[in-house]
Amino acid sequence: MTTLLGGTFNPPHNGHVALARAAVDEFADHLVVLVAARPGHKEVQLDAETRLELARAAFAGHEVELDPYARTVDLLEAGRWRDPLFVIGSDEFCDFLTWKDPEGVIARARLAVATRPGYPRERLQTVLDQLSRPERVQFFEIEPLPISSKEIRDRVARGERIDGLVPPAVADLIDARGLYRNGR
Repeated sequence: MTTLLGGTFNPPHNGHVALARAAVDEFADHLVVLVAARPGHKEVQLDAETRLELARAAFAGHEVELDPYARTVDLLEAGRWRDPLFVIGSDEFCDFLTWKDPEGVIARARLAVATRPGYPRERLQTVLDQLSRPERVQFFEIEPLPISSKEIRDRVARGERIDGLVPPAVADLIDARGLYRNGR
């Protein structure tokens, strides 16, 4: 079964890596990490090729490639994968109904939603109840890592260390290339 994990990875951090590891442990025999080339939902400072390089450093041992589509449904409509499992976090699932064509997404892929201890199941159930095919959503629990890409970018811009927040290979690339300094 192919499992897909998408994102902007601006930069990829240990929370992303832990999510990928948990999804592989729970579901996958093959993980594909998709770096959004032109994300339709947020601005990114770094070009797609640089974020792809960072993701390859973070997810060594897995297939990592650019996702040329701005929206998930467009990627899935391209038909490269047959009924993949698409991994998202519980916070993203709470916003799932605002995605472009959520029913189209759920028709073309099953969702694996990572929850964390103490996350209100009622919020997830509200979304689940509005889907025509709720059986295509699977929940799995992960231990939370309170890390955000924004926090990492801010720390680098302030000249602070990011050890323990990103894989060492990602920290090395950020440092060597001078990424995220002075807002770039």
